[in-house]
Amino acid sequence: MRFPQLVLAAVVGAGFVAAPAAAKDITVQMKNMGKDGMMVFEPAFVKAAVGDTVHFVPTDKSHNAETIEGMMPEGVAHTVGGMNQEMTLKLDKPGVYGIKCKPHYSMGMVALVQAGKPANIAAAKTVKLPGLAAKRMTPLLAQVK
Repeated sequence: MRFPQLVLAAVVGAGFVAAPAAAKDITVQMKNMGKDGMMVFEPAFVKAAVGDTVHFVPTDKSHNAETIEGMMPEGVAHTVGGMNQEMTLKLDKPGVYGIKCKPHYSMGMVALVQAGKPANIAAAKTVKLPGLAAKRMTPLLAQVK
């Protein structure tokens, strides 16, 4: 094979090498009423990749989004979104991220995001949540694979 053909073969072959997937932007709505009842995040469970970004958008007023202490990968800082403001969560580490709306936490307004491998799932399952929040979080935790 001559040099120009070798270079062409290398360039064409390089195009078939798997490139890393582009990070995704995922939107979760904060709603007064949704398919699962009152005071919900939709979707309540998100399976994402490390590197993706989740945007919690206040579709209805009087909501915020913030992480739940003990339900985040090790080394991830607690994040608190403002009332009636979008909260952005960059998924830099693999694991599960528990999310709540502080004003409606006792009413069960929780969500769960899985980024890659759920390294912290055992710890997340030990976190004590108030009544309806625990009832809604249990099936979300069961979706983690």
